[in-house]
Amino acid sequence: MTHVMAIDQGTTSSRAILFDDKLGIAAVAQEEFEQHYPRSGWVEHEVSDLWETTERTFRMAMEKGAVKASDIAAIGITNQRETTVIWDAETGEAIHRAIVWQDRRTAEICEALRGAGHAAMVTHKTGLLLDPYFSGTKVKWILDQVEGARAKAAEGKLLFGTVDCYLIWKLTEGRVHATDATNAARTLLYNIRKGCWDAEICELLGVPMAMLPDVRDSDGDFGETTVFGGSIPIRGVAGDQQAATVGQACFKPGMMKSTYGTGCFALLNTGDTLVESRNRLLGTIAYQFGGKVTYALEGSIFIAGAAVQWLRDGLKIIEEASQTQGLAEKADEGQDVILVPAFTGLGAPYWNAEARGAVFGLSRNTGPAELAKAALQSVGFQTRDLVEAMRADWDADDLGAVLRVDGGMTGSDWTMQFLADILGAQVDRPTILETTAQGVAWIAGWKAGVYPDQEGFAKMWALERRFEPVRDDSWRAERYAAWKRAIEGTLAF
Repeated sequence: MTHVMAIDQGTTSSRAILFDDKLGIAAVAQEEFEQHYPRSGWVEHEVSDLWETTERTFRMAMEKGAVKASDIAAIGITNQRETTVIWDAETGEAIHRAIVWQDRRTAEICEALRGAGHAAMVTHKTGLLLDPYFSGTKVKWILDQVEGARAKAAEGKLLFGTVDCYLIWKLTEGRVHATDATNAARTLLYNIRKGCWDAEICELLGVPMAMLPDVRDSDGDFGETTVFGGSIPIRGVAGDQQAATVGQACFKPGMMKSTYGTGCFALLNTGDTLVESRNRLLGTIAYQFGGKVTYALEGSIFIAGAAVQWLRDGLKIIEEASQTQGLAEKADEGQDVILVPAFTGLGAPYWNAEARGAVFGLSRNTGPAELAKAALQSVGFQTRDLVEAMRADWDADDLGAVLRVDGGMTGSDWTMQFLADILGAQVDRPTILETTAQGVAWIAGWKAGVYPDQEGFAKMWALERRFEPVRDDSWRAERYAAWKRAIEGTLAF
């Protein structure tokens, strides 16, 4: 058994990536699925789409790689986090569409909880903020809205899980209802100090603990699947951003990575120290191996690559995401157009669920090139926000001096150069950009005896290109000040 299959279930598509015994990519299969927007700020997925696209891409990757189940040593699962699924324990049928991490419908629930004075307690226990982003209030909303759901949940007839948990349940044909610590840490229901579901918070949100999954190490045993023609163990599970942290080999405190997909997520390894942020960042679990927790500071941006999707699907000024770089290069340097992509609210460090997107600096000559440039620059500006907050929370002179990046948007040299310029920092892009899938594949393969340990894996990390800042401090200060003014205007509106 010389291969490992990584399931990467994301916000807009499901992918299966087959890795060989050297952690090289042997085959990839990907399938997009529909996004549902019932109201402004609401985002849903058909739960059946998540499973069916996962199953199909797994089979396609096996076919492309010419492997059988007996050739696959282990499966690793990484997933969009916070997205909430509740299903019937007997039938496996979801009782509601999955409510996606971007969804803001529970803003009023969060506001009521803050008004009642619960915010400090929740943050202390979970490292998170009372925000619609997280799963807990989504669970409450579904139980409140679906007739009979509360009674069934209390009787243990309904199960809750983030997407990894649901996929594990489907893969094991209902034998295993479990998640890993990194995903549990994103639910608003898990005490990351004690390493257990928190009874006080569950009671506060009206979430019966009978519906919660077992929480295991990221390198734990999650059962085995026989769905693909033979028995394959599931030996690695991590939320997408934590998997990318592992994939970037950020194993030492002070190491930092940023992933650019639908959103943007920066994680700083803080070792065995859970940092209580003074700047509205999140304390979270980076990974949990062999019962030992490693913590992280995280900054979450809701819209990164999704801004490019908006140019394509909303404005229809591009046909493919790759066209944005060419447009940005042709943009009029004299126009100072700034896009604040708060399409589903603003994440860290602002955490405003009601904010909506805005464009500043429009002129009669503004066209597709300037809007494309503004969309790409918005990613750099938002990353700067996160790095500034992390510098304020983590006392280290060299914090942010090197940023390891991954995700689809990092393929744009123009975007990465702007990122280095606006941060005034070195931006390192690895040879393998699929660090999320690679990270969880390494975890699963390590436990299956295919891949080396942490130290050996860290030595395998390879640089493809380094972006050094070429702009001076005055340019950086002027551009960032303009961004901050745009943020103030957006929040004021």
